[in-house]
Amino acid sequence: MTDATTVRLDDLAEPRFTPEARQILDMMGALAADCPLDADALHAKASAETGLSDFGPGDYRERLEVYLAALRDIDGMHAGGVVNFYGQLLQVLKNRLLLTDLLNRHPEINDIELAPPVVIAGLPRTGTTHLHNLLAGPPTFRTMPYWESVEPFPLPNEVGLEPDPRRTRMDVAVSVINTVMPHFALMHEMTTDHVHEEIQLLANDVSTMLLETLAEVPAWRDYYQAHDQTPHYAYLATQLKAMQFLRGGRRWLLKSPQHLEQVPVLDRVFPGSIVVFTHRDPVPVALSMIAMITYSARMHRAPVPVRQIARYWIDRLEQMLNALVVDRDTIGPQRSIDIRFEDFMADELGVAERVYALAGEPFTPEARTAITDYLAGHRRGRLGNVETSCEMFGLDQEDLRSRFAPYVERFLA
Repeated sequence: MTDATTVRLDDLAEPRFTPEARQILDMMGALAADCPLDADALHAKASAETGLSDFGPGDYRERLEVYLAALRDIDGMHAGGVVNFYGQLLQVLKNRLLLTDLLNRHPEINDIELAPPVVIAGLPRTGTTHLHNLLAGPPTFRTMPYWESVEPFPLPNEVGLEPDPRRTRMDVAVSVINTVMPHFALMHEMTTDHVHEEIQLLANDVSTMLLETLAEVPAWRDYYQAHDQTPHYAYLATQLKAMQFLRGGRRWLLKSPQHLEQVPVLDRVFPGSIVVFTHRDPVPVALSMIAMITYSARMHRAPVPVRQIARYWIDRLEQMLNALVVDRDTIGPQRSIDIRFEDFMADELGVAERVYALAGEPFTPEARTAITDYLAGHRRGRLGNVETSCEMFGLDQEDLRSRFAPYVERFLA
């Protein structure tokens, strides 16, 4: 550590684990023989655990096969990583089964009209998570806690149980994350009830940028980028309707970096949506995001090819930001706003008030108090910070400045 609150990650390429973390990974690894990264095996297990067999529209199967093949191509995948991906993809298939069953039993869900959501679109470390949680303080908007984003639909035999077994399972998962990746919270805080983003729901149709952040999968990335994401955003909308049916809510507050390169799709599927674009110097943002991705790679591989992953994500971020430059004006000023990170940090409450005004929501004394209370307990950097530099990842700062110049000139000049 360089000081009491700044952590230097000096084991990105060759991860070091505490005895407790090593024990968890070894326990996971011992299950690998029963967790093949095979589509038929995953489908059979999902059906066995839910008692259901209808996965909904079958077009996802091709995407799943492409992703599984890309996972199997990863160099250095350890046994614990195999189990990790098996568990995540198994949950995706269970979510599809449960949603299809819910829609079959309650077709009226499809008739629900979603109010135009308020959507936060920005890269990690540009203030998106802080703004998301700040706006989620009052009961104005419908949001999803982390546990609900991972398991949005209850198992048939768990409906109505208290405490909700989904929360209990997430408590265990968060404990594992905190043990194996103790510094992850400094980059992106995750708790069971932490407000989470809908990118987790997009994964249920096996088409989302999330799958890239979980593993280095260039073949799957190419497949993803070659396809229109409109049907997958429509599947997201159906899930939001179902979640609203189950747990109420009037108007959704959404957030994901993926939307930066999907602005026309977002606007097409969620007409009338209010979009808040967050902006910050992309060089430190990119370094921070790469630190988060290379650090979390220890969950599935060793050694971690840090520089290779860094190059991958510089390319992706350049693509995303250039797409935003082209598509930003798809949503006009009457339904969108651009917030610079420095302006947000200088006047957090004022930014919240501006978003409320744009969304046509009353900024009541109760809303102001809830947001003020949230801010009082969530000061920036209270958990500490992770040190980053271009040298850590074999990157050249001037090259990054050049590659991100169109975005900077458009939004930060």
